[in-house]
Amino acid sequence: MIEIKPYGISALLINFEQKIDAKIHNLVKGYFQSINEFEEVKYQIPAYCSITVVFDHQLTDFKSIKSKIEKLEIKVDKINTDTKIIEIPVCYEPEFAPDLESLAKEMKIKPEKIISLHTAETYDVYMMGFLPGFPYLGQLPKGLECKRKSTPRKQVKEGSVAIAGNQTGIYPTNAPGGWQLIGRTPLKIFNPLNENAFLIKMGDKVKFKSISAETFKTLQQNGK
Repeated sequence: MIEIKPYGISALLINFEQKIDAKIHNLVKGYFQSINEFEEVKYQIPAYCSITVVFDHQLTDFKSIKSKIEKLEIKVDKINTDTKIIEIPVCYEPEFAPDLESLAKEMKIKPEKIISLHTAETYDVYMMGFLPGFPYLGQLPKGLECKRKSTPRKQVKEGSVAIAGNQTGIYPTNAPGGWQLIGRTPLKIFNPLNENAFLIKMGDKVKFKSISAETFKTLQQNGK
């Protein structure tokens, strides 16, 4: 069941069941793939359980495109799930993980357990936001779910790997942020100077790999 409503004169919003769920997100991907074929659509912004569709209002209108979307027959088993798995090297040592120790104490587990749980999963890229190139990845193992920091940092370093709620993510640039910082990657996941500015895209999968501080610095120096 979906809800389609206007979002200004040249956009509409498709709402699915409002929760973070892999099956729901598969539907999001299915509609995204099908709507991508509409000539009157300029671009789409997919999220966990919604899609914003921006269309050319000189070629169509809300009522027409709404009807066209409603006629789509999306079969979950037919959705193209050919996804790229991107391995992200992460250093979880104290120099790169300012919240790891305190988070471990709060959770009453060892830091090594947090690292083990975090690297054991392969995460779906549900959406991109709040900074260009910031991937929202889910879902965390239940043992890692945690609150955001009560006071956000004014500056989080580029490449910081963080967790909050049942999600994990990577800060693509230096920016304020309130997620718990448990590591950092030397990879540049957003580079506006590249033709393909984003290393990670919605629909990809991400796997984290633990590395040493020495390896971090080597990869950083090599620009990899």
